[in-house]
Amino acid sequence: MAGTESGPTRPDTDDGVPLEAIAPEDPVTEGHDRARPAYGQALKSTLREFSEDGCTDLAAALTYYSVMASAPAILALVSLLGFVGDAEAALDSITTALEEFLPQETLDIITPLIDNALTSTGAGFALIAGLVLALWSASGYVGAFGRAMNVVYEVAEGRPVWKLRPVMYAITLAVVLLAVVIVASLVLSGPIVSAVGDAVGLSAAALTVWNIAKWPVALLLVVFVVALLYHFTPNVKHPRFRWTSLGSAVAIGIWILASAGFAFYVTSFSYGSTYGTLGTVIVFLLWLWITNLALLLGAELDSEIERSRELRDGYEAEVTLQLPPRDTRASDKKAAKKAESVAEAREVRQAATADQDVAATRTDSASSTSSPTAD
Repeated sequence: MAGTESGPTRPDTDDGVPLEAIAPEDPVTEGHDRARPAYGQALKSTLREFSEDGCTDLAAALTYYSVMASAPAILALVSLLGFVGDAEAALDSITTALEEFLPQETLDIITPLIDNALTSTGAGFALIAGLVLALWSASGYVGAFGRAMNVVYEVAEGRPVWKLRPVMYAITLAVVLLAVVIVASLVLSGPIVSAVGDAVGLSAAALTVWNIAKWPVALLLVVFVVALLYHFTPNVKHPRFRWTSLGSAVAIGIWILASAGFAFYVTSFSYGSTYGTLGTVIVFLLWLWITNLALLLGAELDSEIERSRELRDGYEAEVTLQLPPRDTRASDKKAAKKAESVAEAREVRQAATADQDVAATRTDSASSTSSPTAD
């Protein structure tokens, strides 16, 4: 049944009644005493939705944007580190830290970029240029991630451009800054951390504590980055902001395990001998793809847990989640244009049908006129 609602995201029920007509008047809000989800059902539907939503293809698209954002982000980071230590010490500290959780083939791609940024002149310009390029490239990733999240939450993008872009740029700025802090916290060791400690007056004991605490600090920042992406990028109003969720925990856990397993694979098997010089590029792309797969799987799990809660609260969430959208103006406008286009196409078809009917009538009339009259 074709309704007037904007909505590709709110399909009709099996009996043809639009979901808007039967949706509860009380939206899903923080103050509502919500039911516990059925985790078994949520997990089962997560795997189904992950396949039906084409998350492997979405992860491939996100991998492209990840590659576009990687080089300028590395440029900004290493240029920043160049201010607190010499180039050789910075390069050694960075590569040593990255060796702990990145495959060697991936390091073969990243290390020349880092070395070039550290040894080139004009570190200040490189830092500014790297930050600008990183923000611009990362905004493409954040925007693509938001579109993927809209697929996961079964909602159309309804925020106007003038409202959507500032939000995405703000999220991008926060994510880039947090990512720089995360990587910097991991590579701040050895000569670099000593130089920073001397500059700010930290004792040797404080530096020892930092070398131990940097890992949980980095993990907490990763959790916060995932929480920002999960909460603010989709066009849905979550009941409240959550630092952690089961989906984000699963995503981060899978990413850590996949990274460790993949690092073991590429170091234990001759991956490069099979693909030659392309092996390093393929390994890096596969690692990014796994990362985005984990993020989307976690988002799907959160979405299905939300569906389970809504069903147990009595909401009509069998087909579509009942979380209210942040905005519908853009999707309403798009739906109106689509309806106008369909109406114009219908007029063309009806005009053609009318012309055919007229032509058929004339043919029948001519045939009856020319036929001999029976005696």
